[in-house]
Amino acid sequence: MTKPLALAVALALAASTPALALAQDAPTASATQASAPAWVARSNELAQILVEAQADFSPEGFSYMGIPGYDEKVSDLGPEVGERFRKAMAEARSRLQAKLQVERDPRVRQDLELLIKAADEAAESSRVYEAMTLPWSDVAQLQFSGLQSLLSDQVQPQRRQHALGRLKAYVGMNEGSTPITEQAIARYSERAGDKALLRPTRLEVEQALGNSRTYVDGIRKLFAKYEIAGAGPALDEMERQLDAYADWVRTTVLPEARTDTVLPPELYALNLKQVGIDIDPKVLIQRAQLEFMETRAAMQALAPRVAEVRGLEVADPNDYVAVIAALKRDVIPNDQLEARYRTVIDAIDPIIREEAIVDVPNRPMVMRLGTEAESAAQPAPHFKPAPLVGNTGQQGQFVLPVTVPTADGKGLSYDDFNFDAVRWTLSAHEGRPGHELQFTAMVERGVSLARTMFAFNSVNVEGWALYAEAEMVPYEPVDGQLIALQFRLLRAARAILDPMLNLGLIDRERAGRVLRDKVGLSEAMTKQELDRYTFNAPGQAGSYFYGYTRILELRMATELELGERFDRLAFNNFLLDQGLLPPDLLAQAVEETFIPAQAEK
Repeated sequence: MTKPLALAVALALAASTPALALAQDAPTASATQASAPAWVARSNELAQILVEAQADFSPEGFSYMGIPGYDEKVSDLGPEVGERFRKAMAEARSRLQAKLQVERDPRVRQDLELLIKAADEAAESSRVYEAMTLPWSDVAQLQFSGLQSLLSDQVQPQRRQHALGRLKAYVGMNEGSTPITEQAIARYSERAGDKALLRPTRLEVEQALGNSRTYVDGIRKLFAKYEIAGAGPALDEMERQLDAYADWVRTTVLPEARTDTVLPPELYALNLKQVGIDIDPKVLIQRAQLEFMETRAAMQALAPRVAEVRGLEVADPNDYVAVIAALKRDVIPNDQLEARYRTVIDAIDPIIREEAIVDVPNRPMVMRLGTEAESAAQPAPHFKPAPLVGNTGQQGQFVLPVTVPTADGKGLSYDDFNFDAVRWTLSAHEGRPGHELQFTAMVERGVSLARTMFAFNSVNVEGWALYAEAEMVPYEPVDGQLIALQFRLLRAARAILDPMLNLGLIDRERAGRVLRDKVGLSEAMTKQELDRYTFNAPGQAGSYFYGYTRILELRMATELELGERFDRLAFNNFLLDQGLLPPDLLAQAVEETFIPAQAEK
């Protein structure tokens, strides 16, 4: 089993996520949700097979994306959950394979193959994790993420009322339900005697303990904000259970937690496969080292110009880290962040249209600051998609955290996202033409469900967002261009340091020095990055660089094939039209559909 999808999509939209799809009998959407062509409707009907097989195991993720019928259900941590999950995947696979044998439409056949692959990978993940790891859960985070996915401005008011039913299910107040804390303790305890099983890291356990009260307070604030009546007794019981769970974790789990964060090769290889990285990690390191050196050279060349244009006082204007530090002195107060980001966000759409980069909708995007509990659950800037089914006008949100939680509960403050020059890159990545446009396209362009949520992985998602950053760089002010290069340098560093840490080729202290001294990150951002590589989402961080390079390779090949007939606007729109196809299938679609169509013009 894997992390809750609502959390994973938000991370960086990444991490190991359960596959999901959209129910065919969703509520009628607004005009912004495209009517599906006949073949898409057929594909979505077949996707229901996998929905039914997976939804009872991880209903919060399906509910988050707008699937009806799961708002009051919660994750299954019951006895033999892994065996039951794998049996459900095998049965679903058999049904999908039978459908594939008789299906004649090549587009539906491709979607069926994606669904079968998703079932296979989900079963494999369950098998490997069960065989190699001791099942420990950060239950407080699970409950916060599950409840926040309902208690949100992105959710229709009538659906928010179901949060009380979900809360009662979490604490065992519904008939036939068992508190999820009890289930989590039982799953850990029944296998704790097997010393060969990999324990959770001490770092993640300590961080979970430090966050527990933050999540409790965050849940209470959500129920108060949305005025969910009658929640008092359930909230009190939740707090009592989570406090008791934290005591159990402190006395039972923490003493056995491992100090070594290196993953066994098989487990790390699985993580890479789940996020979409299909090359040897040592090859990834080599490619990223080249990118790191070339990007650093470009930053060294640009830094003096930035210092001159901005009138920065730095001892050595060729020192790009010093120039970035000088730019960071232009601090935007927290109470002005949304307004200051809005000025850039509003400026981006006209540039995208004027330069014919990609089609954008005629409505503003949403950006806001993260709450304390949100920042604990997801300490990096991220995009929260709106429901993909039954969407009646809800929009996704670009969420900007202002602190990184620490094990002592005090938190570290960022200086990486609250200065003028950084607004361009973050807005392009999380907003437009990045994630906001990417996920909006899934709703507005009628992309099939197999090509969206069942094909989801970080390479597909983050590759586009980093490519979107690059598309905007020529039209940004010079200081914005330097920060865009800094973030590209970070993505190369991630593809170097994540594999090296997990392969035991570097330690946390040395990796931290690279991020602070060579990339120019704050202490808060450095901690967030290292936590990501070692326990929050090992393997995921390299997906940005790898996905970006695959799109660049595809674009170059397309430009060479079409020559003067290459149309950037048409190419980028075509990529979005394909949903979240893996790189190989995306390349196939470009070669078999896009290039012939453009050549005819």
